[in-house]
Parts: sequence; structure tokens; C-alpha cells
Amino acid sequence: MLIADRISKSYRTPRGELAILTDVSLALDRGAAAAIMGPSGSGKSTLLYILGALDPPSSGTVTLDGRNPYQLGERDQAAFRNERVGFVFQDHSLLPQCSVLENVLAPTFVARSATQSGAAEADRARTLLTQVGLADRLDHRPAELSGGEKQRAAIARALIRSPGLLLCDEPTGNLDRAAADGVADLLLRLHAAQQTILVVVTHSAPLAARFSLRYEMNAGTLVKQ
Repeated sequence: MLIADRISKSYRTPRGELAILTDVSLALDRGAAAAIMGPSGSGKSTLLYILGALDPPSSGTVTLDGRNPYQLGERDQAAFRNERVGFVFQDHSLLPQCSVLENVLAPTFVARSATQSGAAEADRARTLLTQVGLADRLDHRPAELSGGEKQRAAIARALIRSPGLLLCDEPTGNLDRAAADGVADLLLRLHAAQQTILVVVTHSAPLAARFSLRYEMNAGTLVKQ
């Protein structure tokens, strides 16, 4: 279960404190899928990064399956993210010098011990790439892929370690309608199969409409629709 309790976030500026989030609370059970909409600058991405243990809140708590990542040391917090959280960003963030298969396997390189061969991870990566329709693109570089294919590779990478929480920041924002629909179909299908907690930040009303749970972020506050 993911629980955000009274999350606030602010930054110091030359003109004083700038509040980004104010008393945001959210609780999602395993298998839940939620879309968060709102105008640019409303705090959507900031909330996503806090939920994913990338940026600590100024106040409030975040727990995933009973653990608060912000109570962990730096190394343990990084391991927590690597094992429990998958991220899909708008720009896909694939490594240009690596093949599609290597990109998907990248999170496992960090976690693998010297005694592990990586064969099981490679098999899972190939399975995921088959599921996302990229079985014939394993050795391609990102520059050889379309925008939709890059996002499908990014989704496979996000799922390689079987995370309980999958966070997506504008996953269809750079895609045309057909590619966006394909990525949305894929996200929801894999989510249903793996029963992750899925949270998607989006400006796309058609994408948000496909989620049973919808929230609106406005001026740093979160309201269930």
C-alpha cells in the first residue's frame, strides 16, 4: 500500500518560501491505478518525485508497504527505489549508447552481486520486451526507434525488477495520438497483469479518463474527482 500523509513541499527563494504542495494526502492499495491531472506548475511532478523517493517532502510522510524511504540512509534509499519503484518519464531517458536490451537491464546492473550471472534478469528482460512488442528490436539503439517504441522500452525497463509502485510522468506527452493510445493500452494491460500500484501524471484527458481513480492537482492541493 502507498500512503502519503499530509505532504507539503516548499523551497526557499530570494522572495521567501515558495509553496509547491500543501497538505497532500493519498492512499492507494495494491492493484490501484490513479491519474493525476492539473495545469503546469501545479505540483504534479513534484508529488510524483516525492512518492518515488527522489525528493524528500518538507513535511509529512510517505510509506510504501509500511516503509518510509526517507528514514533510510542514502545507500539504502537508493536500493529501495531500485527494488520497489519503477519510473517512466516523458523523454524516456534511455541511454543512447546502449541497446534496447541493455537499457532494460540497466537497473539490474546496480543491484547484481559479483556471484550473479544475470541470466535470469536477461530472460525477464526479453520476456518484457516481447510483451511490449519489441522482440525484434533487442539489439537496436534508441536512435533507431520511434517515439512510441522508446516509451515501450522505458516501460519494460521500469518493470524489470518487478516494482510494487510504477510512476509515470507524462508518459504519452511527446507522442502522436495513435502512439499515445498504444502506450496507454500497454501500461494498463501490464498494470492489470502485475497488479502494481500505478500513478500517472498527465495533461491528457483521454488518458486520464481510462483510470478508475482520478485526481486534480491545483495550486499545490490534491482533490479526488
